[in-house]
Amino acid sequence: MAAIVAQSQFIFGVRTGVKNGLCFFDEQTVVFPSGNSCVCYNTVQRSQRLFSGSEKSQGLCALALSANRRYLAVSECGEKACITMLDLQHEQGRRRKVLTAGDLPVQQFVCMAFSPDSKYLIGQAGGPEWMLIFWLWEKHKVLATVKTTSSNNPVTQVSFNPYNNTQLCVSGSGVFKLFRYSEGALKQSSFAKVESFNFLCHTWMSEERVITGTDAGRLLVFESGDLRKEISVPSKAVQRQSDSPAVPRITAILSYSKGFACSLGPGTVCLFEKTQEDSYRKSREIQIPPCRNDLTPAECQEIDNMCISPAEETLAISTDRGQLYSVSLSSVDMNKEEQLHFEFLSQPFHSKSITGLSVCIRKPLVATSSLDQSVRIWNYETKVLELYKEFQEEAHSVALHPTGLFILVGFSDKLRLMNLVIDDIRTFKEFTVRSCQECAFSHGGHLFAAVSGNIIHIYSVTSFENILNLKGHNGKVRGIEWSLDDSRLVSCGMDGAVYEWNTQTGKRLSESVLKSCSYTGVAFSSDCKTILAVGTDLMLKEIQDCQVLREVPPDEVAHTALAVSRSGRVVFTGSSSGTIKAIKYPLPIQKEWIMYQAHCGPVTKMAITYDEQFLLTGSEDGCLLVWTIIDKEGRGLRSNTQIVHTEEILVTKSDLEEKTQNMLELKMRLEELQMEGEYQLRLRDMNYNEKLKELSDKFTQQIETLTTTQQVMKTEMEKRDRENQEKFTEVAMKHSKELKDLELSCNQKLIVEHEKYQDILQKYEKMQKEYERQLRSAEENKNQALEDLTQQCESKLQEKTQLLAQCQEDAQQQIQMFKEIIKQTEEDEEEMIRDIQIKYEKKLHTEKEINTKLKGENGIMNQKFYSLQRQIDDRCTDITKLKQERQRLLELIRSLESDIEDLKRQISGHERTGLDKDNTISGLKKKNQELEKLKFVLEFQLSELKKQTEPQQDNIKEKRERIRQVCEALVQTDKSNAQLQLTVSDLRLKLRTRDKELHKEMQKVKDMETHLQRLKSDLHNCVSFIQDPRKLKDSVKIIHTKYLQQTHEVSVVHTLLDDDIQKAFRNQRDHLEKTVASLKTRLASSAEEHEKVYVKMMKENVTLITEINELRKELYLMKTQIKDYKAQLTIVKKKKSHPNSEEGPQKEPKLQDVR
Repeated sequence: MAAIVAQSQFIFGVRTGVKNGLCFFDEQTVVFPSGNSCVCYNTVQRSQRLFSGSEKSQGLCALALSANRRYLAVSECGEKACITMLDLQHEQGRRRKVLTAGDLPVQQFVCMAFSPDSKYLIGQAGGPEWMLIFWLWEKHKVLATVKTTSSNNPVTQVSFNPYNNTQLCVSGSGVFKLFRYSEGALKQSSFAKVESFNFLCHTWMSEERVITGTDAGRLLVFESGDLRKEISVPSKAVQRQSDSPAVPRITAILSYSKGFACSLGPGTVCLFEKTQEDSYRKSREIQIPPCRNDLTPAECQEIDNMCISPAEETLAISTDRGQLYSVSLSSVDMNKEEQLHFEFLSQPFHSKSITGLSVCIRKPLVATSSLDQSVRIWNYETKVLELYKEFQEEAHSVALHPTGLFILVGFSDKLRLMNLVIDDIRTFKEFTVRSCQECAFSHGGHLFAAVSGNIIHIYSVTSFENILNLKGHNGKVRGIEWSLDDSRLVSCGMDGAVYEWNTQTGKRLSESVLKSCSYTGVAFSSDCKTILAVGTDLMLKEIQDCQVLREVPPDEVAHTALAVSRSGRVVFTGSSSGTIKAIKYPLPIQKEWIMYQAHCGPVTKMAITYDEQFLLTGSEDGCLLVWTIIDKEGRGLRSNTQIVHTEEILVTKSDLEEKTQNMLELKMRLEELQMEGEYQLRLRDMNYNEKLKELSDKFTQQIETLTTTQQVMKTEMEKRDRENQEKFTEVAMKHSKELKDLELSCNQKLIVEHEKYQDILQKYEKMQKEYERQLRSAEENKNQALEDLTQQCESKLQEKTQLLAQCQEDAQQQIQMFKEIIKQTEEDEEEMIRDIQIKYEKKLHTEKEINTKLKGENGIMNQKFYSLQRQIDDRCTDITKLKQERQRLLELIRSLESDIEDLKRQISGHERTGLDKDNTISGLKKKNQELEKLKFVLEFQLSELKKQTEPQQDNIKEKRERIRQVCEALVQTDKSNAQLQLTVSDLRLKLRTRDKELHKEMQKVKDMETHLQRLKSDLHNCVSFIQDPRKLKDSVKIIHTKYLQQTHEVSVVHTLLDDDIQKAFRNQRDHLEKTVASLKTRLASSAEEHEKVYVKMMKENVTLITEINELRKELYLMKTQIKDYKAQLTIVKKKKSHPNSEEGPQKEPKLQDVR
């Protein structure tokens, strides 16, 4: 049987209290936290990608999206806080890195931010330390740390300067500091006195300007870390909040290309635009529409986070009530007079704890009730909110009728039966059941059960009569469930009792009471023979016939809810920490389950759909999570019964009549609009015909002028061709004459050179004889000189070897200096390149926006003038022919000019690179000169030191011998320490094995106790058969076979387990020894590779110097070529101006007109 797996598919809800909890991944995708995971939601396709948190996380604290919108940093709190880096471009969002604070005791990171190049990350740790940590996150390296504030003044936001990677801003209560990263440390660069201000948010407007928002509703402008001015808040926003006693707080602020947007009090966002006077004025105000008309401004939602899409087309916000809103900024620009309102980004979610959850059979619907005074109907297949309604009081429980057309909702004073109409939830009947915490329809839909305190009321759905009242619980009832045939009902309560009731007679069929445990959830098994229950004792129990059959071992966290599959293969449980467990059924004896990270609060309700395809979980965090139930091979579960979903909807007669009337009115309105549209089209056609005539007249005039210019150009071309032919013949004649003269002169020179050659041969023979005599004499002198030189060289060699050792040490120091200089230059060049990239990306962004606007206008104009172009095409063909002939004439001039411009660009580029490299070389030369001076001084000092150290060398030799003796003693002590460590490790392993054996013995004792209890109960049952000897004999035989065989099997199993544990321990020890040996070999190989890399670096430096020299040569050649080209150009211009000096001034203006 394949294991059953739950896979998170969709989540309804937003987690509040997460810093930067909303950001755009692209134009259509939004990232936000929900439950204990991050959600990538596509607003067009309505699809989600879920990235769950780590196993030991206690919840999300903050998010940060990189500037390139690829990486997402997720801060998770726990015993040791960590930051998980997710790659959003990967389909499953694979985890790249997990960053920690190292040795610092950090429990949470309050806020984070990426650098503009997405290379660095800063994280602000929480109290009491309040350390700011600066990471090079790709290499998992902490570059710097600094304490930003004290515990009395918490930090609310940190950010990078978008124009500078090394500058940071930190703001909070009485805190506004600018830091700069330099020389491996974060140094404070501003010291503004802001102790009286409580900064809630800030944003960078330029390289030096920062705008901050306070809890007193003030917008303050800082430049270079100093407070410069305050932006006046518009009076309308203040007047709107003046009725409420609280001052409107600025909780979020965001900069964009036109200015900035900020939240000004609950439910309002103001847009500010930059003016020419370098100040800001309010341009628009956008509000969140109230959920109910009776809400006052103080009760409206406060904005937590704000973000803008990459193309700056949509503005999205998240509120403290877990809602997401958006507005298109293009509509803001268009409708400047109308009052604008935010719209829901996806759909409205629950803002408080989910108290009830119910599923129906005939429709793919889920009903949820919440403490936010609302009831919502969700479609778990289409992932859409079908209906929702808000009430004046909290809804404690909810139950859907199996048909999906009716709903039960429990309130503090009444229980209401409601109809699910097409666009509303309307009350149909009210029952006097107070504080109904649990309610449930029977599977047939003809009955329903409702809980009031410790009493369970059963009503008829058809007659609405109270059929039964089930009394027996001493505490509040926390869970009820009907059997499949609706003949029985199970209930559990805070008094530790689990009762099974007969729904026809009202009698109690079975009971199980455990006063030390207060139960929170109960359910029937798939065959309805056993009962499963969870409670505060951390155990999952299976109960049958008033006895506990099985118990799943306890975990660190208590179970709060459970759901059993109808196929009987799996049981799902929810915990108080928000995790969900999938446990095989029948229940295992050991801890065997699959755990999933789901919610950030206790799971309150769980349900499995009737087709067993989906698991639905609700929690105190207000999130509804939809899971798909599959096996490990990825296939869905097959249910025995085929369920067909219907699409019927309840509609009242009055609603139908209203809709038909609206349809008729809309049809009439449509006809009127069509008539108006046709009339306007005719008027536009008239206007376009007039414009067409004007354009055709203009084009005819232009064609006539072009024909005249073409004729003039033809005559000029013919003249130039004749002149060129005459020049060519003259040049050819001159060239032939020069060739003949050269041949005569070369022949005469050859004869003279031959005579010289013969004279030189004779001289060479004489010189050779003399050279042989000199060689003999030189050899004799050489042998004598060699002996003298060898003696001298040996003495010099000894001196030079000493000098060489000193020079090598100096050379190594210089090489290290050069390496550091090269690294610094490379880092500076990388920073320059990044700055240039950012500038050009901004330019591209603005150009793309302009292009999109122009494309839209072009599309409209193309549709309008499509008919006109067909008429103009015939005339355009003639114009194109004329233009082609004109271009042929202009190509000669343009080709020469383009060549000159290209050469100028190449020269300027080469000059820049050459100057940069010359500057670096000159700097290095200066440093070399300084080093040579130092070398001379050091050599002089060394010579003096040698004279002083000669008498001290004897003492050094004696001390070296002592050191050698001490080292030998240290080696012996190290060996003894190593042996002692090995013995200690062996003893620790033995202790662990003994602890495990003790644990096993304790488990054996517990098992034996359970066996004894069962034996006692069986013996107690046997006592009842004392008068009947046959039954007594049979029962004793059953007990004998039952318990003696079990004990024998248990002993055999334990012996086998001990042998397996010892074998596994030996295998682990062998494996660890092998890994240690392999790591040593790797260390040696890495050292060799490091030396090879060092040699490569030296070779690359040599090649770079050779390339610089070659570039200088090329520069020199290019400069000479440019001079030649300039000389040729001046000659060509002179030739053009001289031959037609009279005709030139008459024809030049026409050429200019053509251009």
